[in-house]
Amino acid sequence: MFADPQSVTVNAVAESCPRISTGDRTSTYRTADSEFTLKISHAEGSRNRRTVRLTQEIVAADPFQTDVNRTYVQHVYVVLDHPKVGFSTTQVDNLTQALVDYLSDANIDKVIAGES
Repeated sequence: MFADPQSVTVNAVAESCPRISTGDRTSTYRTADSEFTLKISHAEGSRNRRTVRLTQEIVAADPFQTDVNRTYVQHVYVVLDHPKVGFSTTQVDNLTQALVDYLSDANIDKVIAGES
């Protein structure tokens, strides 16, 4: 099990996320103001599926009704999906690290801009 609390750094600011729930193969961590939620979960069947998901929830003005505030939510997540056999832990780790390294600021900006 991951340590409690977990910390995520958003825009150079460390956000402390204490554990708020645990379940069968899942834990959820959230900041005190509920802006950020980190969820780590595992599903095992014919394949192993491991998900790390970071969610941000904000309240901001509606661009069409400036006198109305709305809640907006965004999610970013990584899914490791691999068969139970065939790949070693090292091979899964190496492929995951390759993707993490690929996601430079420049490449993320291109994805956000809709490039493929």
